[in-house]
Amino acid sequence: MFYWISKYLLIGPWVKLLFRPQVVGLEHLPESGPALLAGNHLSFSDSIFLPLVCKRRITFLAKSDYFTGSGVRGRLVRWFMSGVGQVPVDRSGGSASEAALATGLRILAEGGLLGIYPEGTRSPDGRLYRGKTGVARMALEAGVPVIPCAMINTHRIQPPGKVCPRIMRVRIAIGPPLDFSRYEGMSGDRFVLRSMTDEIMYELMTLSGQEYVDTYAARVKDGAAPVLDAGSGAGEGGDAGADSAPSALAS
Repeated sequence: MFYWISKYLLIGPWVKLLFRPQVVGLEHLPESGPALLAGNHLSFSDSIFLPLVCKRRITFLAKSDYFTGSGVRGRLVRWFMSGVGQVPVDRSGGSASEAALATGLRILAEGGLLGIYPEGTRSPDGRLYRGKTGVARMALEAGVPVIPCAMINTHRIQPPGKVCPRIMRVRIAIGPPLDFSRYEGMSGDRFVLRSMTDEIMYELMTLSGQEYVDTYAARVKDGAAPVLDAGSGAGEGGDAGADSAPSALAS
């Protein structure tokens, strides 16, 4: 209930008034049935803008840190995330990743729209980073289409660490559903999962106009990997690290 109250009464009207979301491709979102909405991740506000323009409810798998904060701000974030029905995900890998996968599959089995961020974390510099294969594995096991949803310039509206957003127009580009039914029964093949994930990231790059960097964003943030330009970006590019499948699902 709080989800719909927030969308139509508490938050949604103000966000629409101030940020005037401009959406291209809204017709690609299904009116019914399950689907994975795979997005680039530039800002905390990504999970606010996309649900605002979609008639159906979207459930995001959010990092568990949002539900464990202390102090007034931590309690407010926890209250808000819980109230709008977001699901906490432990990104530590192993059994925690399997639990995240099971949660996502349950939401899809119930016919819901599940929002995920294949990069696994927010971009450190506004560029698009290598996707983790959890999105592909989940799509195959659930047998659902993947719809690329690109947020454009939201890192300028609310950069990491910035509480008060800058008032700018929001743009969202939604691409046609990607059908991976040709890979049915191959969710255990890591080469298939990588191929699928790369196809999803290419669509996001095309929609967003971001420069693509063929390195995991988390490794760049940790200083464990150099930033390698792949030269395939449109506008503003191999990392041999292993994928931890559903750890790519948390923002």
